Amino acid sequence: MTDNRYDIIIIGTGAGGGTLAYHLAPSGKRILILERGDYVPREKANWDPQVVNVDAHYNTKESWLDKDGKELHPHTNYYVGGNTKFYGAALFRLRKEDFGELRHHGGISPAWPISYDELEPYYTQAENLYQVHGNRGEDPTEPPAKTPYPWPAVSHEPRIQQLSDDFARSGLKPFHVPVGVMLDEKNPQKSRCIRCNTCDGFACLVGAKSDAQVVCIDEAIKHSNVSLLTNSLVKRLETDSSGREIKGVLVERNGSLETYSADLVVVSCGAINSAALLLRSADDKHPRGLANSSDVVGRHYMGHTNSVMMAISKCPNPTIFQKTLGVNDFYFGSKDFEYPMGHISFVGKLDAITLKAGAPAIAPNFTLELMATHSLDFWLTSEDLPDPNNRVTIGRDGKIVLTYTPNNLEAHERLQAKLKQAMKQTNCAIHGHECHQGLFARNLYVGQKIPLAGVAHQNGTIRFGNDPKTSALDANCKAHDLDNLYVVDGSFFPSSAAVNPALTIMANALRVGDHLLGRLGATSARQSRNQELVSTAD
Repeated sequence: MTDNRYDIIIIGTGAGGGTLAYHLAPSGKRILILERGDYVPREKANWDPQVVNVDAHYNTKESWLDKDGKELHPHTNYYVGGNTKFYGAALFRLRKEDFGELRHHGGISPAWPISYDELEPYYTQAENLYQVHGNRGEDPTEPPAKTPYPWPAVSHEPRIQQLSDDFARSGLKPFHVPVGVMLDEKNPQKSRCIRCNTCDGFACLVGAKSDAQVVCIDEAIKHSNVSLLTNSLVKRLETDSSGREIKGVLVERNGSLETYSADLVVVSCGAINSAALLLRSADDKHPRGLANSSDVVGRHYMGHTNSVMMAISKCPNPTIFQKTLGVNDFYFGSKDFEYPMGHISFVGKLDAITLKAGAPAIAPNFTLELMATHSLDFWLTSEDLPDPNNRVTIGRDGKIVLTYTPNNLEAHERLQAKLKQAMKQTNCAIHGHECHQGLFARNLYVGQKIPLAGVAHQNGTIRFGNDPKTSALDANCKAHDLDNLYVVDGSFFPSSAAVNPALTIMANALRVGDHLLGRLGATSARQSRNQELVSTAD
């Protein structure tokens, strides 16, 4: 008979769950990792824009509902490695000020129960673990760091370098975006990364993107004490008679139900599915859902306000790996708008096939091929604010219901205006100021009802805090209401800031991992892992 008792069960293999599994693996404790899906098939279609972007072949086929009861088809997946398998690998630290209370045009962004300084050493560990390439000191909003990036920044290709120089001449402070790719530009023949045009939004066919499967899960399961079960859908968490402890994890696997148990249970299914799991696990002791005496589980859903803006130039843009340039000059505001606006960077280079799924309506003489050849493809992110009415609930049929009304939109409109102004100031050596034909919004809906990025950057549904009346988790991400339940995905965010949340999720998972090692009496393993990371950086 199979022993279904473990020291730790981790539900989910993305940025949070995967990083935690890697960090805990050397402890010798029996660890079970449960993943709803399987590995991404390694096939040529991984790099096919028609298959990935138009057919949405790798997306989940499940549907959710919006607040009006209409079907949503979320742009998300359930594979080992979670959404990091398809992310763009931009790995930013939150700004130091993001951890405090910030006044926005649309309201208040609340303070976190921990400070930037508490998370800083874990940011450093995460950057080493995920092989982040970047340059300290370029980004004017960059928080303090005690060490350089472990790898030099990914270089700009000529067209992006030209734009960076133009921005700098106009008074901006462009910087190299920190990215997690296994690229060695000094030794290209030995580099795992080949610097291709199918990184952002694609699974990496050669395993050279620093995703949670390649970096963490594959390494964790090399330890004999760690087991991974794929195609394992967790249906609910069951508590003991006191209601203070998770006694069983009910899993649907191979067409049957199985129950597993552990001293500690860690949920990391993504902010939407983690909230849904806790809500579906309601019982007599927890009638509103687990960890939900405060009634905040599922509430305060955030996913950023994002847009893709295409600048069509007379000059072609032959860039292959475009995601190297960022501008944060307007992150906290400007002289003419004192409120935070957000972050400007790039998406992966758009091609004609991808543009079919959401081409902007511009001059009819621009074919999709011409647009793709001449476009600069910007990604703009502004902070959306926590609203208790933006929430995840469960419908009568058991489907996830996502209710979301965008807020703080003035900030995003101002950010778009700042980019338009900056592009007007660029001065092409061939065409002068007339090179850029303007900025056009690329449709992010791709036949769906919610923006792609609204799910990609999901956070905030199981917020942490010091007050059990206004938060579901304590500062260590343990549920206030239960003694052995933790959450380590983006659910814990009290605010969303305006940069990709992935590195913060990874760093926090390492921080919570140290807490769990201490709780399990495995401090020697923690010290061993820390020493291993230091040695890797040297």
